[in-house]
Amino acid sequence: MEIKKEQLSKIVGAEYVFNDSQTLEAYAKDLSFVLSVKPRFVVKPKNVDEVQRLVRWANETNTPLVPLSSGPPRFHGDTVPSTPGGVIVELSRMNKILRIDRRNRITIIEPGVTYSQLEPELAKEGMRVTMPLLPRGNKSIIASLLERQPTLIPRYNYSLPEPLRDCGVVWGSGEISYTGHAGNGSYSLDEQWEAGNIPVDPRGPNATDFMRLLTGAQGSMGIVVWASVKCEILPSIRKLFFIPANKLEDLIDFSYRLQRLRLGDEVILVNNVLFATMLGKNSDQIRDLKEKFPPWVMIIGIAGRALYPEEKLDVQEKDLTDLVQHFGLKLQTEIAGTANKEVLNTILNPSTEPYWKLKYKGGCEDIFFLTTLDKAPHYIQVMYATADALKYPASDIGIYIQPQHQGVSHHCEFNLPFNPKDAKEMAKVKELYSKASEELIGQGAYFARPYGMWANLVYNRDAQSTMALRKIKKIFDPNNVMNPGKLCFKSIGK
Repeated sequence: MEIKKEQLSKIVGAEYVFNDSQTLEAYAKDLSFVLSVKPRFVVKPKNVDEVQRLVRWANETNTPLVPLSSGPPRFHGDTVPSTPGGVIVELSRMNKILRIDRRNRITIIEPGVTYSQLEPELAKEGMRVTMPLLPRGNKSIIASLLERQPTLIPRYNYSLPEPLRDCGVVWGSGEISYTGHAGNGSYSLDEQWEAGNIPVDPRGPNATDFMRLLTGAQGSMGIVVWASVKCEILPSIRKLFFIPANKLEDLIDFSYRLQRLRLGDEVILVNNVLFATMLGKNSDQIRDLKEKFPPWVMIIGIAGRALYPEEKLDVQEKDLTDLVQHFGLKLQTEIAGTANKEVLNTILNPSTEPYWKLKYKGGCEDIFFLTTLDKAPHYIQVMYATADALKYPASDIGIYIQPQHQGVSHHCEFNLPFNPKDAKEMAKVKELYSKASEELIGQGAYFARPYGMWANLVYNRDAQSTMALRKIKKIFDPNNVMNPGKLCFKSIGK
């Protein structure tokens, strides 16, 4: 069926339907190596009703929808259409902070709400949301949490989607439902709140947990139209410390003990390249800093909140000092002349412009997966060996390791910077990305967020899970209109 602009204009208004070449080109690709596919239209709904009408229209016309809520630059190919003739559902107009509740430490937001928008509003109430490492200022918080981007405080990370709690979702069938505790009441958040039904518990309705179907789904199940997010009390006093090391192995046992004791807030492990990229303002400064920094740095933040904050901070600092000495490490308040205030200000805020990963060479491709920390040195050697074989300088590879789920698992990420204006360098990074991904997954790396080519590597290894996922997709998106072609779900017409 031919898609006509008038059909979409009746749903969202003519001024929010776009099909000019410049707009379509902007959504046809991102900074990943995923093939460019131009959408047919871009639409920008303003509320739940318009989203639901769009999904129902897509089912009637068999039109692919690709939901998107973050601003550019984008990196993983999940918002690039996999099939021609699709419609981008751009949710940036749905940017209301619906509620901030200090008593229950919860905020309810729409998908267009970004970190730069929410954090100042939460600060007025003495709260914050635990962020990923230097997110884009225009990054949708809901998109970040649905895609399970790792957050910086492992002791608050009770499950991988944390701090995401309940969601309102328009499924691919066009039906709307609420997940978690919110699924046990009416479809009015105001009525639920008045009745004391606060959407804090992500489990439910009853014994089910439909929110889990949405995380990591790349928009292939439905469109989340609001979410409740758990907040933390804003510290009144902080300190940041550094632990340098010549190799990652020197920090492993200490890190495990640190997480076991639930000591500290922010806990981050980075190599010198990644650390320099975080702090450097341009390529020259990044090169200079990475030569000054030690090969590995563990960053640990401690904080005092609410009652007796100074006493809490003092106790944590003493415990941390004792623990560091026990493992024969060194605790520092600055590193290579870089003060902790500068680093603290960096990690507590979204990235400045240009986006931090692009400052070194202008482009960057990431390889990331979950592992246990004791296995990370082996995967680093695999990465370096693959890079050496392809003559990519291992000295340019940034490494970021983030403890998650209270230290049970770790996000391991390799950043591969390149000059996007150099065709040969781009081709080399593309080949390295492909070969290293295959080698790492063959060695047991768990690609929990299988973007692009990773999807085949993951799902070809597990036929039963793939079959189960396709059955679930058929229930919630019977006509396969939600971002078809992603994960293990076929494109429309195939």
